[in-house]
Order: sequence, then C-alpha cells, then structure tokens
Amino acid sequence: MGFSREYGLKITEGPTPADVAGVSTLPYPSGWSALAFSSELRPGVVLTRPLAGQDVVLYRLPRGPVRAVRPYCPHLGAHLGLAKVEGDDLVCPFHFFAFGPDGTCVRTGYGTVPPRSQLEQLPVCEVNGAVFVWRHHDGRAPDWSIPEWHVIGHLPARHIAWELAGHVQEVIENSVDVGHFATLHGWKKAEVGGDVIYDEAAFHVSLRAHESAPLLGDFTVDVKVDGYGLGCLHADVYTPRVGLRMCTMVMPTAIGPRRMQFRQLNRLAFAEPAALPGPLARTVSRTASRLLNRLIFRASCEFTAADFPIWHTKEYRQPPRLAQGDGPIGPFRHWARRFYPTTSTGPTAPSHDSAPSNGATWPPSGQRK
Repeated sequence: MGFSREYGLKITEGPTPADVAGVSTLPYPSGWSALAFSSELRPGVVLTRPLAGQDVVLYRLPRGPVRAVRPYCPHLGAHLGLAKVEGDDLVCPFHFFAFGPDGTCVRTGYGTVPPRSQLEQLPVCEVNGAVFVWRHHDGRAPDWSIPEWHVIGHLPARHIAWELAGHVQEVIENSVDVGHFATLHGWKKAEVGGDVIYDEAAFHVSLRAHESAPLLGDFTVDVKVDGYGLGCLHADVYTPRVGLRMCTMVMPTAIGPRRMQFRQLNRLAFAEPAALPGPLARTVSRTASRLLNRLIFRASCEFTAADFPIWHTKEYRQPPRLAQGDGPIGPFRHWARRFYPTTSTGPTAPSHDSAPSNGATWPPSGQRK
C-alpha cells in the first residue's frame, strides 16, 4: 500500500513553463542587457551572471570602473568567477595568473615571464544604477547607448530581481499592448497619447490610465515610457491627484533559450504642497516619501508581477491575430526586427528547438532590496 501511495502524491498539472515546453520563441536579441545592479558590485566583488546562454564575469576595480569578461582563463581554462581582485588585477584561482584592467596578463603565480595572453573583455556600461553588458550576434561594437536619466526624490532606489521563463521582447512589447492594461492590470481605461515614436534603437510612448480607488475616487495616471533596445525601459509615472511621481526601470535579460532574468528599479517623490510654506512643504513631501516608499514599491512590483504567469508560459505568435483595441503591436514588432540576425527573407524565424527541463516551477524566485 505504501509503494502505491508514493506514486499518487504528486501529479503534474498546470501550464508547462515555456522553457520546458519548447514553445516557439525568438533568437537572442542584440544590444545592452542588465546583468547587475550597481549596488551589487562593490570594489573587489566578482560576480558571474548568465547572458544568452553563456557566463559573463563582472568585477569592479578599486577606483570604481566595472569590467566584464568571458569566463574562462586563457591559460588553462579555469572559471574566472572564482577569481579574486587584487589591486587593479583579476587573479585566476588556478595558477594565480593576474590580468590587468586592459585584460593583459601581467604576472604568473610563480614569478615567470607572463605569456602574451589576453582576457576577452566585453563592452560594459554602468548607468542609472545598473550594469549593462553589450552583446551583438555578429560581434559588432556598440552603436547606440542607454542615456543617463534624471533622478527624483531623496531616497535610495529600491530594486528587485526575478528569474522566469519567457522572452525579453514580450516584456518590452507590453508597453504598447494597450488592451492588457484593462484586462490584466485592471485599469478602467487606457489611452495612447499620440503615435509611438521610433528612433533607431529607441522608442517613446505616452499612456494615460483611468483608475478608481477608495477615498480617491476616479483619477488618472500619466505614463511616459522610453525604451532602449529590447533590454531596458524607463517609465515616468505621475499621479496628479496625490502629487506622486515615480520612475521605474524595467530590465529583462535573456539568459537561456526561453528564459530570462528580470530586474526592476524604482524611485519616487511626492510634490511639495503649494499651500504650505517652503520648509514645511518640503518636510511633508519627504515624510510622505519615506513612510510610503516601501508600500508603493510593493504595489509597483505586484503590478509588474501580474504579467509573470503569462510570460512564463506563453508562446510567441507571428503573425499574431490582432483585434481592434490591442494597441500598436504590429509597428512595434516591425521595429524590433532590427535586433535579430536576418536571413534573405528577413529576421530569423522563431525557434522551435527543444529546451531541457531545469526543474523550474512557478512562481519564479525574487530578490528584493
């Protein structure tokens, strides 16, 4: 009886995650991808993060700059995620070969003449509280950048990271998927404020949400979204009724077939009440920010996470069967084609190759600060 019961305790059910199901998806996109928050990389820290199926080793030099390198030592192949930073050098854990800030081998562990050996460094950009690494399918050097945005409020940014199945384009595409804001996120009404503006690797879209809440009644939320490639969104969110401004960075990173890491960073500020004297108005604004910061960040994360079960299990459909009210998804997909390898007939077709099961379960894990 005990033997038979053992096989009846757990039944597989529910949607299969996209990375296990092997559903249709897109290739890895080219461009900048966030691999860490700046606060994670203190001087001397070495991190290993996945990007497009390969490890990338990140480390920060004592004077501040971040380096990103391929993971294997050119000497005998030890993984540099186990290395240490000594002064300005990254020291391999195997034979203590040391590599300078430019990637050149500067000494061995036994005092002999260092070989003419070089780490493969990757373009890295640290901006807006995050560390981005460049990857292009044909090895091209960076030909666009992520700008530095304004910083609002007086409090440190809050951030969180998750890992789940799905493709990064689905995340960025959400910003023009007007229909889902009402059905999935509960907006009473969503409006696009004019045409979506596309400019090479960037796009801009303005949205207005009509919402309702106890005590506040009906109110509007104005959202201005700037996207850069398929790895970074910056949203300015303004709620006039309560004077709340919030800046949110959304950064999905492709780490494997149909799998991504997702980073979000938030800052907020309340407007100073015009009816109060300057010093008192400033105090009221800062107090409101401090008291409500955690609560608003949690609400922002819950808003984001409403999409997770969809991304985690969906298949990329091209062409989609669009309907009135969907939003300008077609033009967005046309713009997004530039980030993929092309064939004689256009962008590489969605992949149907199988992906091995990694035991992933829902919900995905999150790391919050």
